[in-house]
Amino acid sequence: MLHELFTRQNALTARYEWIVAITFIAYFFSSFANGANDVANSYATSVAAQTLTMIQVGFLAVVTEFFGAVVLGARVTSTIKNGIIDIDRFESQPAVLMLAMMLGMPVSTTQTIVGALIGVGFASQASITWEWTGGSVSQVAASWIIAPCIAACFAALIFATLKFAVLERKDSFKWAMRLIPFYFALTAGLLALFITIEAPGSDLDALGAGVAAGIILGVFFFALIVCYIFFIPFFERKLVKQDPRLRAWHIPMGPLLKKDNVKLYWPGKGEEWVKDYYADQNGNVHAGTWREQNRLGGSATGRDGGSPVDSARDSAHDSEKKVIGEDDHEAGILEASANTPALQAQKKGYVSPYDRWIVPVQNLSWFNPKKLFSYAKFGLLRGVKIDVVSHDSAMLRAVHARANRYDVRIEHMFTYCQVASAILMSIAHGSNDIANAVGPVAAVYATYNSGEVATKSPTPVWILVIGGILLGVGFWFMGYHIVRALGNKITQMSPTRGFSIELGAATTVLFASRLGLPVSTTQCLTGAAVGVAMMNFDLAAVNWRQVAFIFMGWVFTLPSAGLIAGLLCLVMLNAPSFG
Repeated sequence: MLHELFTRQNALTARYEWIVAITFIAYFFSSFANGANDVANSYATSVAAQTLTMIQVGFLAVVTEFFGAVVLGARVTSTIKNGIIDIDRFESQPAVLMLAMMLGMPVSTTQTIVGALIGVGFASQASITWEWTGGSVSQVAASWIIAPCIAACFAALIFATLKFAVLERKDSFKWAMRLIPFYFALTAGLLALFITIEAPGSDLDALGAGVAAGIILGVFFFALIVCYIFFIPFFERKLVKQDPRLRAWHIPMGPLLKKDNVKLYWPGKGEEWVKDYYADQNGNVHAGTWREQNRLGGSATGRDGGSPVDSARDSAHDSEKKVIGEDDHEAGILEASANTPALQAQKKGYVSPYDRWIVPVQNLSWFNPKKLFSYAKFGLLRGVKIDVVSHDSAMLRAVHARANRYDVRIEHMFTYCQVASAILMSIAHGSNDIANAVGPVAAVYATYNSGEVATKSPTPVWILVIGGILLGVGFWFMGYHIVRALGNKITQMSPTRGFSIELGAATTVLFASRLGLPVSTTQCLTGAAVGVAMMNFDLAAVNWRQVAFIFMGWVFTLPSAGLIAGLLCLVMLNAPSFG
């Protein structure tokens, strides 16, 4: 492919093929880093809520990011290529545009790409589009402030409907069974809405509001019917009859699961019929223990005069045997939480990948196949086998203790909704953030081939394909860092919270993608997480230190990227061999 790339030379740009080569190398690293950073954002809450494992996300991310990038990613790419700096400045100097775009993609995230393009705009004396027009710097910058706030509002609104319509109602499990089909259908309808308006060649005006509404409503009611036929019988058998053999692959059996003596294909093993989504990898539960401590006569300084952190840690052990809250209302909400096998089971410790694969073979010879195989597994699987759920931090235990804990049977039902919302979030990311890396490289490639400034030409699909694949690979090897930071480090996660966060953030990102604004998924998800955490009506349920740390990263990233890219551009433009 690269040989074909370099054989399509134009007289004006042929000697600058080194710019193309460096740009593509930067693009590969940029897409990989984007996967390690922003793809992990899309699935962080799903992993933190224990709805999906890192391995499951590793495979799922490749598919969803690829779909979002290839099918829906072209619109934002044009903003990155054309909207940030004045392309007319380079009409007579296509090689300078290639250099500017090459230096405009030193790293992967939205802030750094836009910051770098501003920096090279200053260095190359190209006018920068500051005024409030489509794709301008002011619109992009405003979106970084507005988007997290909008995502917080969307996510808080979604979780509020769950909290007051289901989670905190008397007979909450019955209400969950009644309403879960509508949450399924809502998620499917939103996915259909954005795929309809974002698909290549789609024109909402030409399509017509009636046709678009018909498609969305059709998907909504189809999902509703599917849920009633297949999921409701599955939930009844798993959560009411408490059948520990049931697994997700039994959902297609539908009405057959209502039989008393149903024969299951590939039945699951073990006695656990539902897991405790509030327990970490070591079996510890902290959520809601602060409220229990107060009911038992403790004060803000703890039961025995100790710190609230110590009290949260101590009461976490008690919560494994006692339902939080003594009144009938809370007992109804949490009726199953104290009786699940996960809470009664013996705690098991987490074994790190190093201790699992490297330690047992350390003394073996390097010619021993067992040692080579163990090291290969460590290298390939370390990134998806690291514990990203547990956090051995006194401060985080205190934060988690302030979060409400709900019926784990309801949390289990919403794991399936959360998978759908995570897919929607990932597709939204692929359609928006892939443009960060694709925009500059597409401009360089088109300009090199044509010998003139060519930023309005279509982005080649094969460039999007490479980007989509590398996004998934980046998550597989390095995504655990962001999953750990954005998951339970902000607040206590659970499937209902994760579903609300992902759906709220995905809605925000896809709206921004429709408008051509390259918003950051990190910012949208962070804002959504804070919005949901605030629905505990307790400021202490949010780790504000982590939020501030993330926010400061946003503040310093753009000027730093702009300064580095601008200085590099100045040095290279004034090099004797360039021009």
